[in-house]
Amino acid sequence: MSLTDQLNDILNSLGGFGPEIWLSVAVCVLLVVELVLVRAVALSNARPYLAGLSILVVGVAGVWAIRLPTRSFLFMHLLFVDNQAIFIQQVVALSAVAVLLYEVATSSERFGRATKLPLEWYSILVAMTLGLFLMTISVNLLSIYLSIELVSICSYLLTALTTDRKASEGGIKYLLFGSISSAVMLYGMSLLYGMTGTLDLTADAFGAQLAQQEIPVATVAIVLTLAGLLFKLAGVPFHVWTPDAYEAAPVPVAAFFSIAPKAAAILVLMRVVTSLPIDSPVGGATTAAIQTPLAVLALAGILIGNLSALRQTDAKRLLAYSSIAHAGFLLVGVVAMSEAGFNAVLFYIGTYLFITLAAFFLIDLLARSNGSDLTIKNFAGLGSQQPLLSIALTVVMIALTGLPPTVGFTAKLLSFSALYDAYQQTGDSWLLLLFALGLLNTLIGLAYYLKIPFLLFFRSRPTELEPFPNVALPKLAVWTAVILTIPAIGLFLKPDLVSRWLTNW
Repeated sequence: MSLTDQLNDILNSLGGFGPEIWLSVAVCVLLVVELVLVRAVALSNARPYLAGLSILVVGVAGVWAIRLPTRSFLFMHLLFVDNQAIFIQQVVALSAVAVLLYEVATSSERFGRATKLPLEWYSILVAMTLGLFLMTISVNLLSIYLSIELVSICSYLLTALTTDRKASEGGIKYLLFGSISSAVMLYGMSLLYGMTGTLDLTADAFGAQLAQQEIPVATVAIVLTLAGLLFKLAGVPFHVWTPDAYEAAPVPVAAFFSIAPKAAAILVLMRVVTSLPIDSPVGGATTAAIQTPLAVLALAGILIGNLSALRQTDAKRLLAYSSIAHAGFLLVGVVAMSEAGFNAVLFYIGTYLFITLAAFFLIDLLARSNGSDLTIKNFAGLGSQQPLLSIALTVVMIALTGLPPTVGFTAKLLSFSALYDAYQQTGDSWLLLLFALGLLNTLIGLAYYLKIPFLLFFRSRPTELEPFPNVALPKLAVWTAVILTIPAIGLFLKPDLVSRWLTNW
């Protein structure tokens, strides 16, 4: 390709790169407001609204873009825009707007425990959203690595943004594990480049050359490459940072971590998996070679997440281990290696968006109304004091468990149905083991997901605690949390809404 063709391709690509350009400009504007106009109180107070408006605009742009029939490569096959990428971008944008709205609503000290974040958090959140947008459209190993690093750096900063010791400790642990996973991923990418001669996942040479490689060698390279994605997904064995980081981070930040990086990482993981050849004439590496390792990782994530959550005494750490388990459930659809499995993953992430955000917001509001921290035993007796929030949290916990009549049941049903179809086709015993133990873990989840609802309605307030304080809760935050709960039941009744959201309106 000549230089003129390259320049023309870059210019033509700018039209499909609009949301990312907008977010880049928004980050710069927020930084300028912070550095230059910090003394202008009106502009300083406008930062949360500037950040929210920036992300909302790209979300609306995604709604418009998903109606367009054309999907194309950008910047000479560095990026690729399709329905799945736009869908995940909307999930990320919705989660960012929701956490911004919740943080603004609860930032005042008169609403119980003060959780106002430093003003830098708005620009960092928009920068992290930009990185997640880039992740969703990256199909080149280099662009994947750079976008993951942008997201990771912003994540480290958000975790350690407050001044307390726990935040610093959690941020350092997050940084250390992130550095290790990044190094492992980069080594795996270098091996893949050496085997295939290209960084482009969509290139014919990538799949053709992998099909010529020995299965153990190619499998090791691919698994190492997935390290960075498993880290953002909170998947085993790169999950160790999750409980400490979630506990250290403020509730809006932890809520954002629970959904947005997972959504982008799972899409990139599916792109890597689908770049592998389906069969090989010489018995080389194919999708079947990576299926069993992924099944083992999915099963390990489900077991470790659920069993560890059983003995947690802090609500945020409980949701952190729940997040590890759900990372395993997300991998179930990927392990199926079929269109039905991939659609199930996207359905899962689209519904998990509402459920996990509602869970974090509700436990925080209940703790505020209780005038205490997020220790689980302190939720006892709150059901009669806060019936709306308590009922909403019960619905959310049932949805996280995966029981009807909530959309959590539908999401797990689609994933495990696709997994069982894959087992019937391949006869792989690991797939059957994942199917059986994965469903069994739903019963284990009952033991800790329903722990807080049980305390809310069937236990009285501990005698060592003072009577319930009269704490005013911000109405905007309350209604934000309650409205996020509605899809947990609504999408169970109308699951086709997510499918229409994913494909085309």
